[in-house]
Amino acid sequence: MFMNKKTLIALGALMLTATASAQHYKTDKNGLILEKSMLPEMPTIPAPKEIGSVKMGDSKTFKEVQLDIPITKGPFKPNWKSIEANYPGTPQWLRDAKFGIWVHFGPQAAGESGDWYARNLYKQGHLAYNNHLKRYGHPSEVGYKEVLHNWNPDKLNPEYLTKLYQKSGARFLMIQGVHHDNYDLWNSKFHPWNSMSVGPKRDLLREWVNACKKYKMHYGVTFHHEYTWWWWQTAFGCDATGDKAGIPYDGHLTLKDGKGKWWEGLDPRRLYGIDLREYEDVDAMAHTGWSPPKAGIFSRHLDYCKWYATEWALRMMDVTENYDPDFIYTDGTAEGPFTGTGTGTGYKCNAMQTVIADYYNRQLLRKGKVDAFSIVKFRHPTNGTVNTAEFDFPDTINTSQAWIREAPVGDWFYAPNFTYDSGSMIRFIIEAIARDGNVALNIPLRPDGSIEDACVTMLQEVGNWMNINGESVYGSKAWKTLGEGEIINGKLKKLPGGALGKKHALFKFNAQDIRFTEGKNGYLYAFCMNVPDAGQKVLVHALSTDKALVNHHIKKVTLLGYKGKLSWKQTAEGLGVTYPKDAKLKTAVVFRIE
Repeated sequence: MFMNKKTLIALGALMLTATASAQHYKTDKNGLILEKSMLPEMPTIPAPKEIGSVKMGDSKTFKEVQLDIPITKGPFKPNWKSIEANYPGTPQWLRDAKFGIWVHFGPQAAGESGDWYARNLYKQGHLAYNNHLKRYGHPSEVGYKEVLHNWNPDKLNPEYLTKLYQKSGARFLMIQGVHHDNYDLWNSKFHPWNSMSVGPKRDLLREWVNACKKYKMHYGVTFHHEYTWWWWQTAFGCDATGDKAGIPYDGHLTLKDGKGKWWEGLDPRRLYGIDLREYEDVDAMAHTGWSPPKAGIFSRHLDYCKWYATEWALRMMDVTENYDPDFIYTDGTAEGPFTGTGTGTGYKCNAMQTVIADYYNRQLLRKGKVDAFSIVKFRHPTNGTVNTAEFDFPDTINTSQAWIREAPVGDWFYAPNFTYDSGSMIRFIIEAIARDGNVALNIPLRPDGSIEDACVTMLQEVGNWMNINGESVYGSKAWKTLGEGEIINGKLKKLPGGALGKKHALFKFNAQDIRFTEGKNGYLYAFCMNVPDAGQKVLVHALSTDKALVNHHIKKVTLLGYKGKLSWKQTAEGLGVTYPKDAKLKTAVVFRIE
């Protein structure tokens, strides 16, 4: 962009006088930001106090801060009331797509230690710590920043993988933008620790987006950096025993410490955050919990809190402006980021609402309609958001809002010896759609971005199954009842929770474990969670002539993937179908009922 002398002088003045405020923007008539100064400098951080000596501020009485970030003009304002009132509803394409792949890939795969490697490498005795010692060295000398510096996923081919995922039956991708490790996987305007400046020198998000556009796949971008400031507290610790006992890990380093080193000019605080262990239970949580055990406000660091939340929001707005996702996703264990509780502990502000309002207004400006959604992982049903949760399934049908059930195959980041089983993926999809949900499954990639052969085979088998049975999946909704079959402890038996692995591959269903969906074509589909024996009679009790679930007598029953004629009969006992001896189907079979 050409800038005249007057503009350059003005921008220079802004940079020199940067404060914790974020008002340094020039916008056009629509509110779109035309020129951005550098993100205001991080405010002065008070010297840390003794670990655990400071009580959190009361989040209940703390008034929500309204961030002063300009947003794209439009009807959506940065508050939930406005978002709920103006949002037109979840796009139909999500129900139609049903099945997506979670591209949960980044530099933490380098540790080959599963999820949360970056945090756990600073836990003495942990698998990740031990692996880090072998690969890189001691975290007081060689920390996560060196992992980033050395990471080179030179075999990552988003175009090949996107095509592979599409052939497996997936209709959308959830692409990781930044995980809890605080490393942006795009050409980030507001954050220096990113994949263009450190590590591979590639705009990885752009590569995925280009691949999705080529193959006409919907895609969203996921953001997990809400966690960062408390998640990274392990980096400020040290070994408790051994030769390195008491020597601080590299989280304590400052900008000045980088002089003459490869990371000169990169502030470690922009990666690791600041030491917040003075607050009660934060240090203990860093080694044990999933989120701070006590709600509250980091009351001695309010200027930093506002700066942190502002940077958090600007990074997301950078992506919605420049990568045009079909949805955005925020992780967490609470009602949303910066809510003062759970993973939102530390501050209360409208950062999430600001991002969503800007995103939806931008959609209106570009497309004339809002054909997108925002995932706030555990938010209560809110018009304008989609809910997700990991691993397990509700015991009943859930139509309260659109939702996605997510799980990794093996783990969220790569480790050796995962179990790759197509049956686990297929049954996970069935369990979700029968409850009126959608699915996103993570496929682990090696540190270099390649995919294991067994994983490719698994995806091909899923694709073969979807080619046969897709009409019962895409565009479907839950029927009047979830299913039937074996009851355990008063509940319908279901696929176990947790990351998909050996226990899921070995989990036993039988042909009388049934799930239902109603197709977009109006047909009813009954899924046998296993393949019946040749000549076995499958009895679907829910389709009894004596039950009110079926308004009319059944006219026709077909078996998807089988061209022969079926023997079936509907009685007061149920719909009885004899499984043909010459059917050659796998994993789970689907009856179409007209």
